[in-house]
Amino acid sequence: MNSRGVPWFAMVFFAIAFDCRSNALAQTPSAAQKNAAVERGKKEFGQSCGFCHGADATGARGPDLVRSPVVAHDVKGDLIGEVMRHGRPEKGMPPITATDEQVADIAAFLHSRAAEAANSADVPQAYPLERLLTGNAEAGKNYFNGAGGCKNCHSPTGDLAGVAEKYSPIELEAHMLDPEGHFTTVTVTLPSGEKIQGPLVHIDDFEVSLRDESGWYRSFSRDRVKVEVQDRLAAHRELLDKLTQGDIHNLFAYMQSLK
Repeated sequence: MNSRGVPWFAMVFFAIAFDCRSNALAQTPSAAQKNAAVERGKKEFGQSCGFCHGADATGARGPDLVRSPVVAHDVKGDLIGEVMRHGRPEKGMPPITATDEQVADIAAFLHSRAAEAANSADVPQAYPLERLLTGNAEAGKNYFNGAGGCKNCHSPTGDLAGVAEKYSPIELEAHMLDPEGHFTTVTVTLPSGEKIQGPLVHIDDFEVSLRDESGWYRSFSRDRVKVEVQDRLAAHRELLDKLTQGDIHNLFAYMQSLK
């Protein structure tokens, strides 16, 4: 013990703990250092990557990196650096020569942009059309009438006539990918043969409920009736799993031409 009655081993423990904490604090980047890295990364990104991905990383000729899975899973440039140094020849991206420091700065910038997007609660209704209009309208039309099967439910002279005039570009793309509204109906056939049809309200293994043509809420035990569900978005959801980025851009370009 020392003169104050504190055991010597306790003093050694506190000294080691203080030294470790001091080293950890010294190694932790300050806010000013992080901001400086982001600014350097922004400049470096603009010079090396901005031509294809846009100066703000939201996409141009190349894809949007703000919402990129690579950026989302990257840790201090480990994945971003790999892509930069090796490129993606199959997608037309050449390798980019960069030092570890430059990769770290670009990663800091991209993570900063991703954080801004995640923390933003507002959808920019006036999002520039040129940022979205990167596809080919003719290719989109061919997909609409062919492989996509869109023509089976939609018509450019029917429900989609003038659709580009009804919504802002970002609203149109949102409606295209995630339609709003009630698209599931159900037909219940009673033992008497009477059929009751209307929007589906609830269904499980035991009960089905709907609103009939008069707006009344009707509920039936499933073991006593025949139930047929018509989900008009089933094919749409199946298609979403198959759509490539190119298909989405081309379809949107075609939708945007329907004025």
